[in-house]
Amino acid sequence: MMNNMIKVGLGLLATTTLVACGGGNSPEPMQTLRITMTNLTAGQPISPVMVALNTGATAWSAGAVASTALEKLAESGDASALAASLAAAGGLGAANGKAPIGPGASESIELSFNANAAAKLTLAGMLVNTNDAFTGLAAVSVGGLAVGEQLTQQLAAWDAGTEANDETAATIPGPAGGGEGFNAARSDGLNLIRVHAGVVSADDGLATSVLKSTHRFDNPVLGVLIERIR
Repeated sequence: MMNNMIKVGLGLLATTTLVACGGGNSPEPMQTLRITMTNLTAGQPISPVMVALNTGATAWSAGAVASTALEKLAESGDASALAASLAAAGGLGAANGKAPIGPGASESIELSFNANAAAKLTLAGMLVNTNDAFTGLAAVSVGGLAVGEQLTQQLAAWDAGTEANDETAATIPGPAGGGEGFNAARSDGLNLIRVHAGVVSADDGLATSVLKSTHRFDNPVLGVLIERIR
């Protein structure tokens, strides 16, 4: 199993606060989370996962229309706009994985932030051999974790609702298709975020599909372990 580690310091280390009794400066208390993500699918690589901490808006919710930032992530694996939108909503910092997470593989990212912040964790990655499927979690409160405390999540695949799931080579950017990524035109008639119904594939009779039965997936698709390590 591949296990990559990224360590990121998130910008608040230089912040100081006035000590009431002495009038001197002392560093803000910090805490560090380690987020470990494991691809639970048999044949779907997940794009480099964006991990972000903020105190404001939620990146997505079931039954809502996907933002353009989320659409870019879900159609192309490009998380930059989503990270920027979270940074603008009380951002505490963000990081991207080094590479796609292959089936059965894991990656860990460490984030340090102000221990007094009401931090919420968001992470997201695209199932790259799909039109617009992604996985992740949005706005999970993590600021109150004690040192050594852990949270575990098993995450489903979401359908961003921005492209029809015709599974054509032209609309799948992963190695199974090699097609385009983000396209601003929306072709999904429902245009709402919902749990993904899964891949059909050419093996099961979808004539337009470039995918094979090996690309099918069941939920959950991503395991997440959140640990406060300092």
